[in-house]
Amino acid sequence: MTESAVVFSSQKESAASGREIGEKIREGLSGNSPHALIVFASSQHDYSALLSAIHQSCDPGVLVGCSSAGEFISRERAEGAVSAVGLRSNSMRFTAGLGRNIRENRRAAAEQISGSFLGSKNVQFPHRAALILTDALAGYTDDFIEQLSVATGGGYRFFGGGAGDDAQFSRTHVFCGTEAVNDAAVALEMLSMKPIGVGVSHGWTPAGESMRVTAASGSTVISLNAMPAVEVFEEYAEKTGQKFDRADPIPFFLHNVLGIDTGSGFKLRVPLAVNADGSIGCASDIPTGVTVRIMKTTDKSASDAAINAANSALQGMGGAKPEVALFFDCVATRLRMGGEFGVEMESLQKALGDIRYAGCNTYGQIARSEGQFSGFHNCTATVALLPD
Repeated sequence: MTESAVVFSSQKESAASGREIGEKIREGLSGNSPHALIVFASSQHDYSALLSAIHQSCDPGVLVGCSSAGEFISRERAEGAVSAVGLRSNSMRFTAGLGRNIRENRRAAAEQISGSFLGSKNVQFPHRAALILTDALAGYTDDFIEQLSVATGGGYRFFGGGAGDDAQFSRTHVFCGTEAVNDAAVALEMLSMKPIGVGVSHGWTPAGESMRVTAASGSTVISLNAMPAVEVFEEYAEKTGQKFDRADPIPFFLHNVLGIDTGSGFKLRVPLAVNADGSIGCASDIPTGVTVRIMKTTDKSASDAAINAANSALQGMGGAKPEVALFFDCVATRLRMGGEFGVEMESLQKALGDIRYAGCNTYGQIARSEGQFSGFHNCTATVALLPD
């Protein structure tokens, strides 16, 4: 049996917010400490004060989390807040792992995390999954997830996202215990007697013609079909009657992202900036040689994507009853939708019924599960269901 407590704090003073989170977690778990605690916190907080206060007030067995760009639980959301979920279980086991120096050595970071996992020593738990939270600004998240899959022998489902900093794109953190770390990833290993469901969906459809990425470096697209990337976007904007301003491209980019054609769907990449040389900086890596298309969406499509992700996660439960959900969606989705992001949250809650959820807006979403396109995504609703 697994018990959960889903809590929220809008307090601006970090120590007070931490105490509130910890006290609410204990209250929701009948006065007990959580075996595992997952925390999402705005970059407006002093993480040392926040995490120390949480530990002092609820004494979690393990704590993981990340900085975020919008925090929420079922029917409640804000910016500048803290959301959290506490877990106690006699049918699941939780272990935290931290991998450092992602920029320099993704393989070593993945091995640091996998080395902390206990799945190979606990064969009585047939289902293995891990929440993965990473400093997305360090880059190379797709490669890191691939390295982690190799290090764990492909035996785990992964879900999670990239840490945020309230859309400042300056400095992001992951949490492990009372420590907040840059250039790192944290994992919460979940070994379970029952299935853990993971679902992903983005709701974007192709709008532009197929193009080849003829030059790219990391997350920077230099040229498309041998044309400077910015000229391609300008030409598309003129063709579709949209405004594109090189000095302020975000309003256009939020509605026109790039989709990498995987053959079975499109993996999204959000453009963020126009560089002086006409290249386009994106939120995640885009390899040279891949085929891409400019994508479009609607607010309804985003809400439908959350519903589809929830339904897919429910199907992956194998008949087990969910206890609680974790939900991640892109900060770009929240910025594009504005107040309508609340409609997406309401749609998700209707799909989940009485199952509560907690989560945050992230700089990219992580999903690696059987039968679904996997890796690191942008603008993609990701739902994980933990069993009762």
